[in-house]
Parts: sequence; structure tokens; C-alpha cells
Amino acid sequence: MKLVSFLCDGGVSFGAVADRGVVDLGRLMAGEADDIRQLLTRGLLPTAKRLVANASSHVSLSDLKLLPVIPNPGKILCVGLNYHDHVAETGRAVTSHPTIFMRTRESQAAHEERLLIPPESLQMDFEGEIALIVGKRGRRIERESAHEFVAGYACYNDGSARDWQAMTTQWTSGKNFPRTGGFGPWMVTADEIPFGSDLELRTRVNGVEMQRASTSQLIHGMADLISHISTFATLEPGDVIVTGTPGGVGFKRTPPVFLKAGDLVEVEVSGIGTLRNGVECEVLAIR
Repeated sequence: MKLVSFLCDGGVSFGAVADRGVVDLGRLMAGEADDIRQLLTRGLLPTAKRLVANASSHVSLSDLKLLPVIPNPGKILCVGLNYHDHVAETGRAVTSHPTIFMRTRESQAAHEERLLIPPESLQMDFEGEIALIVGKRGRRIERESAHEFVAGYACYNDGSARDWQAMTTQWTSGKNFPRTGGFGPWMVTADEIPFGSDLELRTRVNGVEMQRASTSQLIHGMADLISHISTFATLEPGDVIVTGTPGGVGFKRTPPVFLKAGDLVEVEVSGIGTLRNGVECEVLAIR
């Protein structure tokens, strides 16, 4: 299934993308699950799949205002420096353990929603990535059983204000301006993508390919990431692990390529789809 989150009648709902449109699971499962995170927490994916197979009512995807795939994640854990070519272009060294940082949910934008360039930054960059969504609670997970904890996958753009990221040795400020990272368009459930599949990732800016890699090039694979992260944090349903960006990012190009108003960023992942985000400058409110 392809699960989406969206606004409906002023509230948040969720559904499954089918051949004839979107099945509103929020309506069909009222009282059982209000959103995708709750669906996963309560182990209701099989129920949702049954409902989608028998659904007769559909809504056009184009008529919906999409939200980030998981609008209310408990944790968004991002991995830095996880492709060899990106490590090389940054001049860093490969580390024996993953580099982990966190994003807030306010920093995320939905598919087809415009990313915001904050007025405080002159160096907004793109980072195409693959996100995995946690499906069940776990701590100190063995890598051999890591696949049991994956609910699905989505495209991600870990947008970065590079000037703010470089201010200190900690990256948090450069990664968390509002609406700087894209997450979507949907979550493809894990039953459709066998764990360990070689997924191809491409990032385009205004139609020009900037990044291309596959998950076979990850330094720390998905099983290792799940095992490592769950050692220091309890993974919960709906948590998001963003697995890292390959080489080709804007700030390491000659000359550098930073995002500007009017740009279009696309992150395409085989077996998942394409996340698209336009770009605009954030308008400061008058106080």
C-alpha cells in the first residue's frame, strides 16, 4: 500500500492511494485509528489493507492537501555522512559508527508544498535521501531482526541551511528551520519492498540531475542503523529514520549551487516514487 496523510474538512486524515484514487481510511477506521502513527501503533495495517481492497469510495489525489507522510512523528533521526562519495566530497573520514542528528516535525514540508528559504540563510541546500518509518516498538534490536521493525519507506529531502550548519560542530540549527525538509509523497509499506532491496536514489534541481546513488553504497546499512539507534533510543511506531545523502550536494559543487525562490527539487526513489517541492523565500511577519 501507499499511505498518505492529508487535510480533510479542516482536520487530519490518512488514506491509501489506489488505482481509482485515495481511500479515506481515516473515515473508514474512525474510532480505530486517527492517523498513520496510530494505525502502526495499534497493529492495524492488515485491517487497512482489507478495507482498501473492498473500498468503493475514492477521492482524487489531486484534490487533497497532502501533509508530511507522518505529520506527528515522535522522533526524526537523521544519518549524516553515510555514502562514501559524500564523505569524500566533504573531506571527512569514514566513521565506525553512524553520525546521528535530529530534526523536528516543524522542519518538514509535504509533497508539492514549497520549501522555505529563511531570511537568515544564504546557503539553502538540498539532500535527497530515503526515509524508513518504524512499525513497532523496539529497543536494542539485533540487526538480524531489524526488518521486523520497518513499516515502510518514503522519499526525503534533508534540506540544510549550510551557513547555520557550519556555525558550530553541532548541526541542529542548520537542519531545523521551519519547512526546509521534504517528506513524501507517501509511505510504501514494507511488504512491497523486500528489506535489503537495492533502491536507486536520484535528486534533480530544475530538471538537472544532481545526485544519483543506490542503497548498496550505504556505509551503514538499514539493519545497522536500526540496531545502532535502538541501542540508545527506544524506537516507536511512526518514528522516522532518514538514512543519509549521497555525493553531489550543492555546497560542495564548483561553483556552489544553493536553492533560490522558484526552484523545483525532486527526489526520486525506485519502488517508491518522486517527492516534489518548489522553493520560496520565507516572508517575515510584521510584529
